Amino acid sequence: MGKKLFIKSYGCQMNVYDADRMADVLAPHGWTLTDAPDGADMVILNTCHIREKASEKVFSDLGRLRPLKQAREEAGERMILAVAGCTAQAEGAEIMVRAPIVDIVMGPQTYHRLPEMVARASRAAESKAGGKRKGVLDTEFPVEPKFDFLPEPVAKGPASFLSVQEGCDKFCTFCVVPYTRGAEYSRPVADVLSEARALVKGGAVEITLLGQNVNAYHGEAANGGEWGFGRLIRELAEIDGLERIRYTTSHPRDMDDDLIAAHRDVDKLMPFLHLPVQSGSDRILHLMNRQHKAEDYLRLVEKLRDARPDLALSSDFIVGFPGESERDFEDTLELVRRVGFVQAYSFKYSPRPGTPAAAMELQVPEEAKAERLAALQELLSEQTLAFNRACTGRVMDVLLDRHGKLDGQLLGRSPYMQPVHVQAPEALLGKLVRLRILDGHANSLSGEMAADLQQERALA
Repeated sequence: MGKKLFIKSYGCQMNVYDADRMADVLAPHGWTLTDAPDGADMVILNTCHIREKASEKVFSDLGRLRPLKQAREEAGERMILAVAGCTAQAEGAEIMVRAPIVDIVMGPQTYHRLPEMVARASRAAESKAGGKRKGVLDTEFPVEPKFDFLPEPVAKGPASFLSVQEGCDKFCTFCVVPYTRGAEYSRPVADVLSEARALVKGGAVEITLLGQNVNAYHGEAANGGEWGFGRLIRELAEIDGLERIRYTTSHPRDMDDDLIAAHRDVDKLMPFLHLPVQSGSDRILHLMNRQHKAEDYLRLVEKLRDARPDLALSSDFIVGFPGESERDFEDTLELVRRVGFVQAYSFKYSPRPGTPAAAMELQVPEEAKAERLAALQELLSEQTLAFNRACTGRVMDVLLDRHGKLDGQLLGRSPYMQPVHVQAPEALLGKLVRLRILDGHANSLSGEMAADLQQERALA
């Protein structure tokens, strides 16, 4: 009889990819995914450590899972409870102490060893004496990359993630990623291409390339040399059946001329780029150790738009960084006005333990952070709505990959990552469909099927 596996992922798209690969690793051992923790034989909390109170969210979820686990054990059954991801990497020992119900704690570089950990945890549960539980803790950074030990991926739908790069060498003063994900590592070209072909063979028509600094990619090629990210994208675009390529998250320092040219030359590369800037103040950017200035970012945006005039930009912003003045914040607002973003993620600064910024003086009061965040988000929302409304009347290819909330409604993504909902037949789920945009809303678009558009696509 098969064993049921439930995985809850927090945070970034890399965690979504990691969750899929955990399921792939466990599948040969009889584990199948279920959509709820009730009745699951194993629950994995795949955690994030970027935002404030990340660990408390984990402990809160563990508290809700405790009765489920205890009920299973009282019935003579077993539920393995695991904590994975960046919070596990950063606070693994504390998790084991504070939550003794946890059987496994594993960092993001170790999940290829999950079957072994499950076996160890099961043996420990069987041999526990006096009610004392001994969990499995694995937060080492392996010498050999985990990707070398993972099975061939299986496409989970028409849109798939593919991790090509991990880790970070940038050491922004607010960020824990270099400590939880390790140094920058780029997968070999052959491995990336092989995984991409496998995903397309399994039904993926869109692939999003992932990395903490994905455009820092410099993978080893078959001839012993290195390929940059632009060349990798060009090669991926040659795969028959792959219709769309996206990537996230990029760093301004790694946006080189070859990658910019790829935005111009590769039709399959979608005209949407997530390019975090964090602040518009040179003083704050220096304190953040971003190693670029606001004008550097603006010149980069200009080069990108010269190469791809229809390019739409998204970004990340942190308000209330230690020492941020009203003038610094106004510089951020001015940068936003000059660039014009179609989407953005904005947050109040929250100190992460162990990062340099957490020890900085002049921490900004919470009230000021909240006021600045509200002002920034108001401006960003205005830009998003304006862009969405400007799409009214346009014709777009939309990948319909989900059901909408209404009967007969399908939901997909435009080339610019906007959610688009449309009344469409079930047979079009998973297909690229040409839609006419009827209206732009605060966070989505609505479209219509039109026979003339579908005929036009069929003839293209």
